[in-house]
This record gives sequence, C-alpha cells and structure tokens, in this order.
Amino acid sequence: MEDFHFKSLHRIIEPFLLILIPDYFDTISVRIMPGDVRGTIDFILHKWTETYPGEQFEFSFLDSRIDLLYESERKIRNIFLIFSVLSIFVACLGLFGLAAFTAEERTKEIGVRKVLGASIGNILVLLSKEFAKWVLVANVVAWPLGYFVMNRWLQNFAFKINIDLWPFILSAVLALVIALLTVSYQSIKTSLTDPVDCLRYE
Repeated sequence: MEDFHFKSLHRIIEPFLLILIPDYFDTISVRIMPGDVRGTIDFILHKWTETYPGEQFEFSFLDSRIDLLYESERKIRNIFLIFSVLSIFVACLGLFGLAAFTAEERTKEIGVRKVLGASIGNILVLLSKEFAKWVLVANVVAWPLGYFVMNRWLQNFAFKINIDLWPFILSAVLALVIALLTVSYQSIKTSLTDPVDCLRYE
C-alpha cells in the first residue's frame, strides 16, 4: 500500500509492518456513518458483548486521537491569540490617548488650516499620516522577527513549506486599518471643530 502517516506530522513516514493474526487482536477500527453516532455505538457495544462476554469495551474516535497529536500547537495558538488581543487592545488605548494629545496640541494649527480652506479630509490626513508612518515602520521591524520565529517553528515538522509574503502584507494592512480606526474619532472630532473656537484656544 502507499505510505501513510501513522504518527504526527512532526515525524517523517517510517517503515511500518502490518501483520494479520486472526487469533490475537485487541483493537478493531470501525468506520461509521455520520448521524446517529450514539445509536451506532450502542449497536457495536451490543455486538461486542454478544461476541466477547465479560470483556471490557472501550472506544475512542480517530479524529480525537489525531487532535491529541497537536495539543501543544493548539495551546500555543490559544496563548498567542489571547496575548495578541490584549496587545492590540492596549496599543489602541495608547493610540487613542496619543491622538487626543496630538489633536489638542495642534488645535490652533488646525483652525488656521481650516480658515485657509483645508477640508475635513485634509485635516484627517494631516492627523493620521504620522500614526500611519510609525505603524509601517513597526511592520518593517517586525517582519524579519516574525519570519525568523515562524521559520523556527516550522522546523519542528518533517515536511517544510515556504513562508509566503502575503501573511506579512495582510498583517501590515490590518495593523494600519486598526490604527487609523482608533485615531479617526479624535481626528474627525478635531476636524469638525469651529475654526473660531480653534483660534480662541489657549
């Protein structure tokens, strides 16, 4: 038969020998149809009891046993997910506060620009481009580190894949969108302020 994985994908496919000895076995594999799983298990239990009275009946599902092979990856994923959400939340709070401080510091400048004909869009671009620049710089710094960590993690598997560029581009776009959405409230609020109030600001 063709090679198949009988261990996790962390291991290469090793030589494997299947021997059929009808008089000695302790495990059988049964493929069941989806649907009434409980009823099917009860039927198998009934037949097992008829055929092997007094023998203990234990069962498990193959997909669950395969999942156990990758339990460590699942735990790492959950840890990264939790800390990523917390990091994004804290970063958004910091960006919101920094945007509020920047808008307050540049109140007179914004008022002058509005008097000279600057539109709301111009003000939004003015207040957002500084944040966008630093988000892009942060991505350029993070890409090599991310590539290194991902590449090291993939070394744990017997079969390697190439790391594409699109996850890095997607992460940069998402980071930029989140940053701009975070600062947009303060930017819009400041851009809608009456120029007279801006110029009276002390």
